[in-house]
Amino acid sequence: MSSPEVGNQDLCLSLYRMMVRIRLFEEQVGKLAAAGQVPGLTHLSTGQEAVAAGVCAVLRPQDYLFSGHRAHGHTLAKGSPVTAVLAEILGRETGLCRGRGGSMHLVDAARGMLGATGVVGGNIPLALGAAWAAQVRGEDRLAVVFFGDGASGNGVFHESLNLASLWRLPVLFVCENNGVAEFTQREEHSRVAFTSEFAKPYDIPVRVVDGNDVLAVYTAAQALVHWVRQAGGPAYLECQTYRLSGHYVGDAQAYRDKAELAAWRERDPLLRLQRQLLAQGVPAAELTAQAEAERQALAQALELARTAPPPAAAEASAYVYSCARETPTCP
Repeated sequence: MSSPEVGNQDLCLSLYRMMVRIRLFEEQVGKLAAAGQVPGLTHLSTGQEAVAAGVCAVLRPQDYLFSGHRAHGHTLAKGSPVTAVLAEILGRETGLCRGRGGSMHLVDAARGMLGATGVVGGNIPLALGAAWAAQVRGEDRLAVVFFGDGASGNGVFHESLNLASLWRLPVLFVCENNGVAEFTQREEHSRVAFTSEFAKPYDIPVRVVDGNDVLAVYTAAQALVHWVRQAGGPAYLECQTYRLSGHYVGDAQAYRDKAELAAWRERDPLLRLQRQLLAQGVPAAELTAQAEAERQALAQALELARTAPPPAAAEASAYVYSCARETPTCP
């Protein structure tokens, strides 16, 4: 690995712990969803943890974040509490959105996580709006938007690249290119292998990295975020990665070749970083202890989430509309 950060053991351990947190969280949510305890469809980011951990590690608390339907890892990496995220996914009143958003609509405004959406590519113009607001207000913050390679087929994706470049908006586009749009392999719906090629005509700086190498992601994101802050314009990071789970929990994955999946399992980002840390001299016992701490924290979060009450039926319409404070009937 060529990253200059490889020798920073504290950084590596921090990234490792976040990736373990996301992996264990997704495994637990997968079990809950398979048991019918999670409302609606559930989309896991198992295998893509390096992108969320690497990018969010270089952001400031006040920076904005937007995600899509596979948002658990991004939300955790931005700093949202495990208990609140899990409670939201289970539809509990103690969740990030009081149990009204669920898995695909996580929001934690206090930590800059301004929303996930099930509309593919629908989060991209929202990120531009947040970046424009920061620009108009003269604030030292940027917007980051995560999306999959399938979103590059949407017109709003191309419109957003053009507008971000034209107005010099402080936004970082992060494409998690896992090679498949829902159930369709990329080569079946596009002749453009790298989505970042679309950004180049708009004079947007581009980096393409191995999305399963967390330090490569971290280093590239750090450079691009620095550029966005200094130049006040957009940048594009494309992470070549792979989801080890299906499009949703229960997906039979008939569109995938078993040999391909096995090959990518060998490139598991968590196992790769684990091997690198061991090679650096980090005791295996320390890695085990960190993983166990995350496992215990998750177990406690699950207990709290399960025992929390669901939203009251009488409040089904609460928080849906923004009302003027002087309106007596405002919930």
